[in-house]
Amino acid sequence: MKIVILDGYALNPGDLSWEGFEALGNVTVYDRTAPVDIVTRIGDAEIVIVNKTPITRETLNACPQVKYVGVLATGYNVVDTTAATEKGIAVTNIPTYGTTAVAQFVFALLLEICHHAGAHAQAVADGAWTRSPDFSFWNFPLMELAGKTMGIIGFGRIGQKTAEIAAAFGMRVLAYDEHQTDQGRRLGEYVSLEALLQSADVISLHCPLLPSTQGLINKRTISRMKDGVIIINTSRGPLIDEADLREALDSGKVYAAGLDVVSAEPITANNPLLGAKNCFITPHIAWAPLESRARLMGIAVENLRAFLGGTPVNVVNL
Repeated sequence: MKIVILDGYALNPGDLSWEGFEALGNVTVYDRTAPVDIVTRIGDAEIVIVNKTPITRETLNACPQVKYVGVLATGYNVVDTTAATEKGIAVTNIPTYGTTAVAQFVFALLLEICHHAGAHAQAVADGAWTRSPDFSFWNFPLMELAGKTMGIIGFGRIGQKTAEIAAAFGMRVLAYDEHQTDQGRRLGEYVSLEALLQSADVISLHCPLLPSTQGLINKRTISRMKDGVIIINTSRGPLIDEADLREALDSGKVYAAGLDVVSAEPITANNPLLGAKNCFITPHIAWAPLESRARLMGIAVENLRAFLGGTPVNVVNL
């Protein structure tokens, strides 16, 4: 069984092992694969493992031995699942590996906005405290979360874990999701999107990227929000109209934004959010703690093992 991993570096830059896959077949690992090399590198492999390398209809047509595509992520839009289904090729994803890590990162961004810990630490390193005539100083407004309202759009596993942490900070939790559950009701109050936009001090996005959610945060929805709202996005970049958010940040309508995802990644030099006022952008790392990546690796191996054993799991297309 030939297994080719086309872009393994993001998951495993050297601190994990591929031995789980190696126990299941003859494995070739590439750190990254340019589009021009995809077909050649797949060759006659039956198993293709990808993270962000696109697997198109043309690729599948050119590689008729492929029986399985395993995506090393929750989102699987890099694979033409329609073409895969037509060819009887199973496509799997990793649905649950990063719940804790991503929810934790929501608050890494939010607490940086509240306290500017990094900037204040740099000020101390630069000698500002040594030169200060006072025992304490701050260069930015500081903010408590207790008593504020967290609005969570998309109340699945990650949204609910975020709600648990918000509650621990003393925040009120409002949630918007088309599918309401008893567990969700225990963790927050379901409201309409309009009510959430009007009431939340902090809005955290945890919904999938669909035609109905693309550009969800835009000039119109921002106008419904409180003045001085904080927006956090650890989900999908295109949920936000970036030009509209830039305008709202610069005007002060939106006090701050913490974003781990943007519309095109890596971020392009002309992204309108670069240089925006009070905009904290990190390079899509909420998923990436070692513990989370190890969990992802284990699930990916078990996905393939289950497929080879005739009892496939986490299949998104067949």
